[in-house]
Amino acid sequence: MPRRRRTQDAQGEPGLGVGGAAGKRHAGKTRPPYPPEFRVEAVRLARSGGAPLVQIARDLGISQDTLRVWVKQAQIETGEREGLTGEERAELAWLRRENRVLREEREILRKATAFFAAESATR
Repeated sequence: MPRRRRTQDAQGEPGLGVGGAAGKRHAGKTRPPYPPEFRVEAVRLARSGGAPLVQIARDLGISQDTLRVWVKQAQIETGEREGLTGEERAELAWLRRENRVLREEREILRKATAFFAAESATR
């Protein structure tokens, strides 16, 4: 079986020669998030009750589910509905990351303590 030659893509990233999948990278989301002003206006239109959510979403070029989620989050932010606000959600994510780092550090320290205890016992 012939070996593939390593190459670099246009950005200088290593990849595989012709036909290789490693050189294809996706930039993440398929489109940038909607601006906050757009979201606020979409929620205002949806809450005004002038038209059904389906029609408003279609007119704005977004999915009905996206609009529904924005309306739900707006209700949470204003206290009309139970749930985590955006600020609380960000804090929770930060605390979870911090907790994960602390657990990893604790595990490293536990292993280091065991290693050095074994080292000193053999001297």
